[in-house]
Amino acid sequence: MRQRTAEPSVANRLLLLNQVRELYGRIAYTQKTHEKQADICAMSSRRQRGWKVVLTAVGSGTFLASLFGVLLEPQWASLATSFIAVLVTAASLGDRTFRHGEEMQQHRDTAAQLWDLRESYLSLIVDLKSETVSLGQALHRRDELQKAAQAVLRDAPRTTPRAYTMAQSGLKDNEDLTFSTEEIDVMLPQALRENGAQ
Repeated sequence: MRQRTAEPSVANRLLLLNQVRELYGRIAYTQKTHEKQADICAMSSRRQRGWKVVLTAVGSGTFLASLFGVLLEPQWASLATSFIAVLVTAASLGDRTFRHGEEMQQHRDTAAQLWDLRESYLSLIVDLKSETVSLGQALHRRDELQKAAQAVLRDAPRTTPRAYTMAQSGLKDNEDLTFSTEEIDVMLPQALRENGAQ
């Protein structure tokens, strides 16, 4: 007896669904990686500003100490003040060279654009599974999303392996993009809850 094969449209829909799921996964990872890279940049920026404040304060304190001759002999106080001034200058030049704040904002902007794409891919998956769109409509939507993703990623700043590892941990281990039914129910009004009154 000859085995029946699936209708071409059903097989094509399944192929398209699998591809869109893969694209969703890639965008989700990329979006989370940019979020984590923004966090890394924010930490670096805070650390850089902190060192600059500390060095400026120490430089001012050394100057005052040399002024009053309290802690050091004048020649040593002068040398210490000069050394601290050099460090403060280096920190100021670091601000101009390592623009962690600007880089952080670029990664946040990219992550926000990718979030929108991620949610659009998720909606397309739902539409394909519920068969509320034709295969032609789904193909058109997929192509639009791919062009949008290309436009975002063309101008996106580069990320580091550290950010990718952090994103991977967040998505796999901490399930950053998923919620249990109970977690969602707590956020919704009672009338919209899946498990009724709680």
